[in-house]
Amino acid sequence: MKFDFLIVGAGYSGAVLAERIAVELNKTCLVVDKRQHIAGNAYDYYDNNGILVHKYGPHLFHTKMKKVWDYLSRFTEWHYYTHRVLGVIEGVEVPIPFNFNSIAKLFPAEQAKKFEIALIERYGLGTKIPILKLRESGDENLNYLAEYIYKNVFLNYNLKQWGMKPEDLDPSVSGRVPVFLSRDNRYFQDNWQAVPKYGYTAMFSNILNHKNIKILLNTDYKEIIEDVQFDRMIYTGPIDEFFDYSEGNLPYRSLRFDFENIKMKDTESLFQNSAQVNYPNQNDYTRITEFRHITGQKSLTTSIAYEFSEPYVIGKNDPYYPIPSNDNQLLFQKYKKMTQSLQNVYFTGRLANYKYFNMDETVGVALQLFEKQISKA
Repeated sequence: MKFDFLIVGAGYSGAVLAERIAVELNKTCLVVDKRQHIAGNAYDYYDNNGILVHKYGPHLFHTKMKKVWDYLSRFTEWHYYTHRVLGVIEGVEVPIPFNFNSIAKLFPAEQAKKFEIALIERYGLGTKIPILKLRESGDENLNYLAEYIYKNVFLNYNLKQWGMKPEDLDPSVSGRVPVFLSRDNRYFQDNWQAVPKYGYTAMFSNILNHKNIKILLNTDYKEIIEDVQFDRMIYTGPIDEFFDYSEGNLPYRSLRFDFENIKMKDTESLFQNSAQVNYPNQNDYTRITEFRHITGQKSLTTSIAYEFSEPYVIGKNDPYYPIPSNDNQLLFQKYKKMTQSLQNVYFTGRLANYKYFNMDETVGVALQLFEKQISKA
């Protein structure tokens, strides 16, 4: 069979590019995915108790990019949802990212006020300070606070999540959850925050619903590549896998989820006080997600997921998070250089770029790739 484009991966990058190519260029696409479903890690489904759950962990859409919001709004209505996270610190649930409200819950009022004043004087109200930067403040009181936050919020969580201390990772990792000099308990401050009203899978189904798009699931593209004729390829999988790991394996962290459904006393009752509760210092799991907080569903049961981090092993589990380090970047650059000799092959997405992208960033990068390269080729 002949197609204009072979697209490897039915996640955000592959789906958005397939839709743009089909609609704007009127060209045909074959979208191939190893998994048995579309939507990549955003895949969700209704469990046996009718609760909409996220198979690969909580996915909360948020963006400052109107272009991305407007694009996805063509394919879904939205359930507006503002994400709030709690962390259990010394038996107390406090807002994460750590902020003035967190300090007030954990320290005596007079001491908490001194910390607040010192932070504002040093950095300014509303500033987001990476923990590694806060540890370098040079101020005796702030150093004490920084070490407390580092030890109780970041250290053990990072050891569980990454198998490494915060200072052994690229600073961008701990910088994603900074200390927020504010009383704003929202996890994100973006203009638009929501989840697709009928789920991510339904939204992806709408994106891919076009006569020029064919979908082949449960298939490794290498199994069929000799049998399919195509002019151009878009590859969204692991870049090292594309080149058969010829330069070595790029390391990732993976995740495992244990789902549980719990009976509740009434349709309003919930298991925990927010959709996500982090456990930096207790238990083997990093966090518990309760999905009804996100969907707003009413039910006599509630579904939760315990999340465990583990090393990525090829063929055993899925690659989730690229591990940012100088050595890993050098290896990635070797693979990236190899892509430059290829004709009519585009690499995009988190795995192909060996870079952590939020969902909106993935969509934005895909739209830009279409506009600046694919549509002009």
